[in-house]
Formats: sequence, structure tokens, C-alpha cells
Amino acid sequence: MKLDILAIGVHPDDVELSCSGTLLHHIQLGKTVGLLDLTRGELGSRGTPELRTQEAQRAAQLMGAAVRVNADMADGFFAHTEDNLRKIIKFIRRYQPEIVLANAIKDRHPDHGRAAKLTAEACFLSGLLKIETQDDDGQTQTHWRPRQVFHYVQDYHLQPDFVVDISAHIEQKMQLILAFESQFFKPGMTGPKTPISGEDFLESIKAKNRVYGRPAGFQYAEGFTMARPPGVHSLWDLV
Repeated sequence: MKLDILAIGVHPDDVELSCSGTLLHHIQLGKTVGLLDLTRGELGSRGTPELRTQEAQRAAQLMGAAVRVNADMADGFFAHTEDNLRKIIKFIRRYQPEIVLANAIKDRHPDHGRAAKLTAEACFLSGLLKIETQDDDGQTQTHWRPRQVFHYVQDYHLQPDFVVDISAHIEQKMQLILAFESQFFKPGMTGPKTPISGEDFLESIKAKNRVYGRPAGFQYAEGFTMARPPGVHSLWDLV
């Protein structure tokens, strides 16, 4: 299965919180989207790995994603190793995405920045001919390098290099976030309080999307950073 966009998140709800509006927009445009979670979020204060996996699959169905897979790395303790790089390379070569969306390059949770670096390096290495990998069926994979890696903004308010209009998808984005019932606010919920379990956190997500949208004239937008500037054929491509 070839994907147009592969969105990678170290925790099962990273994508929904940070770039699901962008994914919904491109699915509406006819693009094929897939999701890769690097861990099962097993260190989260709320829920269980099994429950979070169920929630992740439910969110993917609601989104209309073509596939959602998990790399089964260790939440909180995954390292920058050849083994973990190869895990990501195998998924990149399997799905051959044109664009990869990855974790924020710097953020409150240390996993996010580490996952951003790991993902970006795996995207580069995936294009090298002399790195050999086999898919699950034992077939040798073809090398593949995505055309671009974009890093979505997460908890920290980073200055984006560009924003994507998600005004038509903001309510559906919030529904995708709420598919993770174990993690976010729901009337009558029980369990330990966390920085993301309060009702105010959900309000802050919409507020951040408003802030990112305003300079571009959008009601709501999601922000992204990038290491390599895109090339354009005309200044009108930027208007």
C-alpha cells in the first residue's frame, strides 16, 4: 500500500492532538493517509497499553486513515539505536510516503524531540541503497526517501514555518481527540489528574489553532516546522 502522507507520533494520541486537522483536510482532497505510533504510551498515568491501542484504532477509523501500525518501541526509554532506526525505515519503505509528519523538534515531553530526530534520520537513511531491510514476508524492500519531513507543533508554542487551514475540520479534529477517552476530559471521569485530562486542556487546543490561523487569515490552523525549505517555481506559489 502506497501512502501520500505518513504521520508518525511517539505516543498514540500525538497525531490527533497536533496534526489531525491537516490529515482530515488532505483525506478530503483525495490523499491517502497512514499513521505510525512508535510506542503504545504504556507509561501514561491513565489507561493501559491495550486500551490506548483500541482508542488509537477507533480514532484512525473515524479519521478515514488507510492504515495504523505500531513500532512497539519502549515508551520513555526508546533510544537512538540502529534497531529503532531500522524499525522506522521498514515502515517508510513499506508505505513509500511522499510526505512524513513527525513529532515536534523541541517540546515539554522529552520523547517528542527524541522521536523527531529519530524519525528525520530514518527518513534520510531509508533512501540509501546499501541499507538492506526485509518486510514481514521476508521480501527485500526497495529504498525510499520521502520528499519532505514536516514537524508538527505540540505543547510548546513554536514559531511555525507554515500553517495549514483546518477551519472546516476543527470539530472533527476534537472528536478524534476525544476517541482517546482514557486520556482526556469526559464528564464523570475518574482516575489520576494529568496535565492533559482537564477540560481546560481541550479548550487550549482550539485556542492554539486559532492563534496559528490568525496571521494567515484562517479561523483555525495547525503549525509545522521544517529543516529543509521547499523550492517553488514562482512567487505566486506562496501567495
